[in-house]
Amino acid sequence: MAAFPAVLRSEWTKIRTVASTSWTLVAALVVTVGISAALCFAVNATFSDMPREQQLTFDPTLASFAGMTLGQLAMIVFGVLVVGTEYSTGMIRSSLAAVPSRPTLLLGKLTVATALALVVGLVTSFLSFFLGQAILGDRSIGIGEENVLRAVVGAGLYMAMIALFSMGATAIMRSSVLAICILVPFFLLISNILGAVSATRKFGQYLPDQAGSKIMQVVPNAMDGATTPYGPWGGFGIMLLWVAAAVLGGLLVLNKRDA
Repeated sequence: MAAFPAVLRSEWTKIRTVASTSWTLVAALVVTVGISAALCFAVNATFSDMPREQQLTFDPTLASFAGMTLGQLAMIVFGVLVVGTEYSTGMIRSSLAAVPSRPTLLLGKLTVATALALVVGLVTSFLSFFLGQAILGDRSIGIGEENVLRAVVGAGLYMAMIALFSMGATAIMRSSVLAICILVPFFLLISNILGAVSATRKFGQYLPDQAGSKIMQVVPNAMDGATTPYGPWGGFGIMLLWVAAAVLGGLLVLNKRDA
């Protein structure tokens, strides 16, 4: 059986030598920071025109992460490519020949990729926060204020968990194309619609991104948002349950099906 540190080194080599995975992480950072900054400019310029309810519940910290909705899509693609590329190229057979223990192989892959996604996620969240607060000016908040640091670190954790969820889901589907065709529309459109429509909100608020994103809020019901039966850490806990289910599902499929 291959030693786990050797598996980690192997997976690190795979990730850093494939240009597509590196560029998706760069895209996640650039898109999130760029769009967040642009939207902070827009909010600052039109704040007086916003409805009174939104002004009263304005969350400058959450405003710094306004680009997360699109930025997370690049993180989803990263997670899909980390797992799905081996299936599309047939390299999974070589990997299993080198590491016969399938749980060890998958755990090594997920550990390296999640750690990398977490580093990029934290860099992204701190850059988005400080740039956004600089743009907001008098409406900004300091990182030392209550719950602000939790929200900034939480944004980085959120991005890492989105990537890990995508890896688990791709291990279940065993196809990059299928995973992207399902996950991207789900997080970009379906989840947001289910969370916004009153008839489906009771279900939508428990989806991984809707629940997990609460950790980025400092002001409850920010921007006149809907009330939820859980707080920031409760929402993140719900997201972790989704992630655990996806990873366990991927492990079960990897163990039961031929490569």
